[in-house]
Amino acid sequence: MKLKEILGIDIGGSGIKGAPISTKNGKLLDKRHRIPTPQPSTPENVANTINELVKLFRWKGAIGCGFPAVVQNGMVFSASNVDKTWINTDAGKLFSETTKLPVWVLNDADAAGIAEAKLGAGAGFKGAMMVIAIGTGIGSAMFINGKLYPNTELGHMNMKEDNIDWETYTSDSTRKREMLDMEGWGKRLNEYLNYIEFLFSPELIIIGGGASKKLDKFKPYINLQARVLPAHFLNDAGIIGAAMAARINLKEK
Repeated sequence: MKLKEILGIDIGGSGIKGAPISTKNGKLLDKRHRIPTPQPSTPENVANTINELVKLFRWKGAIGCGFPAVVQNGMVFSASNVDKTWINTDAGKLFSETTKLPVWVLNDADAAGIAEAKLGAGAGFKGAMMVIAIGTGIGSAMFINGKLYPNTELGHMNMKEDNIDWETYTSDSTRKREMLDMEGWGKRLNEYLNYIEFLFSPELIIIGGGASKKLDKFKPYINLQARVLPAHFLNDAGIIGAAMAARINLKEK
């Protein structure tokens, strides 16, 4: 199986985007295409949308998918921004059967983190590093000396005083819904990132997801000991990292 070029797909709560990726350098080999996440976002509906992307790119090779949930060996064990029927679904098997192609599935933030840790803003970094993907929800990826600790899902920790999670308080979708300006949103993000720093003391925090394009607008309100950088691959990190993860894991099978 040729794994130098893999179709990377990033499944989100509002959109599913993909592009063929060179796993050697992370470059997109075709223009990225985005399809709105189907509603309801059931396993069957999402699988059919994945197949739409496969047909659009006329893809015949391997596929890597980032998925917004706890994922272990292709099995989905949570569902915060997708339909609850995903819980205990074998996403890898479902997508492979639907597309008739080999598919590797992992947590979406872990996928973005792999791209940044291996080829992006964190390439070559030694020490404790966090990638925080901020978009419809909040995802997290944790690395020690370049090695991933998977499925951290730190956006779903409850806030201390309130019975809501940090994602509900801080995500980009919350910013839009509550019409927060950059100062108001930045201060919320600062609260969240300070809590992350209190728990894990990362030396480097990389901001990914849609928020990576806005970092210069809210960074003045971020006050941390850790160095803060935007994702090198911006909102493409998820599809690039999904392809890179597929290359590693499908090769091992």
